[in-house]
Amino acid sequence: MPDFTPWPVLGRLAPTPSGYLHLGNAVNFVLTWLLVRRAHGTLHLRIDDLDRARLRPVYVENIFRTIDWLGLDYDHGPTGPDDFGRNFSQLHRLSDYQQFLEALRQQPDLLYACTCSRTEILAQSPLGTYSGTCRSQHLAFDMPGAAWRAQVPAATSVAFTDLWQGPVAVRLAQELGDFVVRKKDGQPAYQIGSIVDDVRLGITLIVRGLDLLPSTAAQRWLAQKVPATDSFARIRLVHHPLLAAADGQKLSKSQQQPLDRGILAEAASPQVVYAAVARLLRLPEAAGRSLAALQAAFPDAAVG
Repeated sequence: MPDFTPWPVLGRLAPTPSGYLHLGNAVNFVLTWLLVRRAHGTLHLRIDDLDRARLRPVYVENIFRTIDWLGLDYDHGPTGPDDFGRNFSQLHRLSDYQQFLEALRQQPDLLYACTCSRTEILAQSPLGTYSGTCRSQHLAFDMPGAAWRAQVPAATSVAFTDLWQGPVAVRLAQELGDFVVRKKDGQPAYQIGSIVDDVRLGITLIVRGLDLLPSTAAQRWLAQKVPATDSFARIRLVHHPLLAAADGQKLSKSQQQPLDRGILAEAASPQVVYAAVARLLRLPEAAGRSLAALQAAFPDAAVG
């Protein structure tokens, strides 16, 4: 288990309201809460709502209900859906994201405009990794319907030490390719909002599932391009293993069926979540009986 005593820990819960929260989300919440509370740190609730196409009010409400159901507290952030909309939505910070995008655009050979459709990209690459078709087209950034992409050199490798995984190196061009930083509708992409808000809040600890390792690498690589966000590289990182569904696939909101209602509808008690966290941390079975038991056993847990 990492020792957080040398400096303050500022962590965050950063869900996206694009579906009902599942067991994997709940486990991440509890694990983040345990790490921050063990370090006597500060925990923020930040809801990343830039994806307006998939956002539903019921998903925002589900976030607050899930946190309450799990028995978790946090030190800063919205108290409920109305407070979130009025004071904490990312829509209130669009100018900050646009400022970051403009700073990136000023960097030589970093961004370019792209008009390729998702269908065209999938036809070229079944995995959806963009091949760079528009790199040499020199399209105008203000062209209607154009997204902005970051040009990732083929040999780019992002290396860092993860508190769970140990030393890691992500081959960014192979994992993500030239990823989108501004969408076709002119709105900033997820990576932009996440970088800017983590720096704005002074976050020092990020806890994520292992599936977000490529996103972390993209954010570290992009943030160091602009002096205002280069402090992102100092954030400590925990990428925990994923929980699998019954069919062996990773749990994901994007894979939810229309009738899925997430962990609140599936589990009779949050003990299901506590037990999953205990297994993840290789703690005794008794540690998963309650949040208090989990917290009491947590100092003996080993990450990695």
